[in-house]
Amino acid sequence: MAQVITKITRQKRNEERYNIFLDEKYAFSVDESIIIQYGLTKGKILDEMVVGEITFDDEVSKAYNRGLSYLSFQMRSEHEIQQKLLKEEYGEAVIAEAIQKLIRIGLLDDQMYSKALADTKKKTSKKGPRAIIQDLKQKGIAPKLQQEMLDDFSEEEQLEMALDLAEKKVRQEKNKTPNQVKQKIQEFLMRKGYDFSIIQQVVPKLELEKQEDEWTEMIEVQGDKQWRKYSQKYSGYDLKMRMKQSLYQKGFPAEVIDQYIEMKEQE
Repeated sequence: MAQVITKITRQKRNEERYNIFLDEKYAFSVDESIIIQYGLTKGKILDEMVVGEITFDDEVSKAYNRGLSYLSFQMRSEHEIQQKLLKEEYGEAVIAEAIQKLIRIGLLDDQMYSKALADTKKKTSKKGPRAIIQDLKQKGIAPKLQQEMLDDFSEEEQLEMALDLAEKKVRQEKNKTPNQVKQKIQEFLMRKGYDFSIIQQVVPKLELEKQEDEWTEMIEVQGDKQWRKYSQKYSGYDLKMRMKQSLYQKGFPAEVIDQYIEMKEQE
């Protein structure tokens, strides 16, 4: 049934929205852009189909504006925008239209977003490929784009970043034995998303050898802790064997262990 626009009024709280009255009764509200798009003026006749199109396009306009608001703070993926609009209870068809509008004007670009995210993760936290792929998955990036980012991550770049991380870890773990440091580095780089093939190339490049005085200092710190632990349960030969086994597993040389245990026994 056709109806006539009898009044159009601007809203007080939002001057960009207008109330539309059909046959003297409030019918719906629209953005200013919809007024212009449909040429809505007093006296214009609207049928039910046109009213449905107008209200749908107005919902798209509102969702589009919400998308603009989200994007004003930072780059986002299509999936992120979709999820935010779904939480605000926009319909899926409305969201799809709004996203297409954002894509058309260049504000949504998953390829550009993926590259920016990958570059940021490399630069700020030196993440490896597996970790970056996981970040992209969480943002809803398509598998094809994920693979493109992986293809752009050269082995040379990975080795450089992983080596830098490993060298910092060596400095942090200066009170650990070479074996302990190697294990720490392997676990750390795995968590950072590097493949074992990269880690195997990095570890041999590290300077892990210890001087005699460093071994003495390390075994006193770690050995005393183990001695307190085992001396509560064992004594004599059993204590000596427990200490040797424990310290050997930590990577201390046999001669350093023997010297330490001899010192403890003399105490």
